[in-house]
Amino acid sequence: MGSVAFAQTSTSSTKVATQPNGMTQTTTTTTESFGTVTEFTPGDSLILKTEATEPMHYTFNKNVEYVNAHGKVIEASKIRKDSKVRVHFVKQGNDLVVDKVILTPDKH
Repeated sequence: MGSVAFAQTSTSSTKVATQPNGMTQTTTTTTESFGTVTEFTPGDSLILKTEATEPMHYTFNKNVEYVNAHGKVIEASKIRKDSKVRVHFVKQGNDLVVDKVILTPDKH
């Protein structure tokens, strides 16, 4: 059986509010995407095959976290080519910057 790529993207909104004391509170937009890893450089970048025509290129922030589907922290070495993952990222300019990589089970 050949490999199957899958993808789904969800986005939460950004909200900026001025508090009664004059302080500004900003909520960052966080987006999640699902796919199959085609390239991975721990602590640097990730390329996912998704439903998009072209593979999605992501860079990592300084404190990227790697976890399994149950939220337990794992070593970056557990993420390999053809791993199925969900990534949390924010768009900064033209970059998609990942702060969390979630390794998902191969079987659904």
